[in-house]
Amino acid sequence: MGGDRGPAEVIAGALEASGEGIDVVLYGPPKLDTQGLELVAANEVIEMHEKPADAVRSKPDSSLVAACRAVGAHEADAVVSGGNTGAMLAAGLLRIRRLPGVLRPAIAVVVPARSRPSVLIDSGANADARPEHLVQFAHMGSVFAEEILEVLNPEVRLLSIGEEPEKGNQLTLETYGLLAASGLNFAGNTEARDLLRGAADVVVTDGFTGNIALKLLEGTIGELLAELREEIRSTARGKLGGLLIRPAARRLRTRLDPDTYGGAYLLGLRGLAVVAHGNSSSRAIANAIRLAARGVEHRVVERLGERLPDRVASARS
Repeated sequence: MGGDRGPAEVIAGALEASGEGIDVVLYGPPKLDTQGLELVAANEVIEMHEKPADAVRSKPDSSLVAACRAVGAHEADAVVSGGNTGAMLAAGLLRIRRLPGVLRPAIAVVVPARSRPSVLIDSGANADARPEHLVQFAHMGSVFAEEILEVLNPEVRLLSIGEEPEKGNQLTLETYGLLAASGLNFAGNTEARDLLRGAADVVVTDGFTGNIALKLLEGTIGELLAELREEIRSTARGKLGGLLIRPAARRLRTRLDPDTYGGAYLLGLRGLAVVAHGNSSSRAIANAIRLAARGVEHRVVERLGERLPDRVASARS
């Protein structure tokens, strides 16, 4: 029941993904027409305006909580939701639980940078965070980059308002010193303007800043692509030129369009969770489900569980 476009869009995306051999189970009202997909009845819905922790506790039969509970009970391999992100985090903490040693889970988004994929973490799970949280986000992002993106000794940078060590607010200033002593391949600060250029293999920030940066990127990309399409269609010469650049334009749109990725991993839990956009189209939902399936195949949770405790322990020693 998560998502701004209603359950029909989610069902269409689930059908697309299930056609590729992914076993998709939907959670929602008993009378929901799932067009043949398995449905687990969930009579309650967590709305976007509700306080996440309160809603998760007061609505145990909501679709979001029931789906997370299934992962926590090993009845499902992964959960995907385009619903309330805060509720997803709260349900993950309550029903799936954290990996040993994890202070706070974080959302890791793969940014389609020009030179290399870049992991932006945290992208929205923790609006308020302490320096030690950001250091752990950096460790989680590094393990993710090594194991999933196959990056050897990933470079880590801290998102700030300038590259100089003395630039930033109190959080970034304190985090800078901790990252420098963390044992990670820390290369200093980076600025938001470099995110699409490939600022680093892992860019670490708090969830408030990361979510603003991510949505600004997505909104800007979407508007630029829409404006370009309108300009091409506005004149006969533009239409002719559009035919010539269509293959390149399609490749660019596929690489930059947020729907291509569909969602992001919520790292740090004992089970796999994928957070999709609230306004996800059916294509985005299908891609979010594919992302979850790849995470299961690549053993994202297991690899983090194996690698993270040693990384954090060595950084503290």
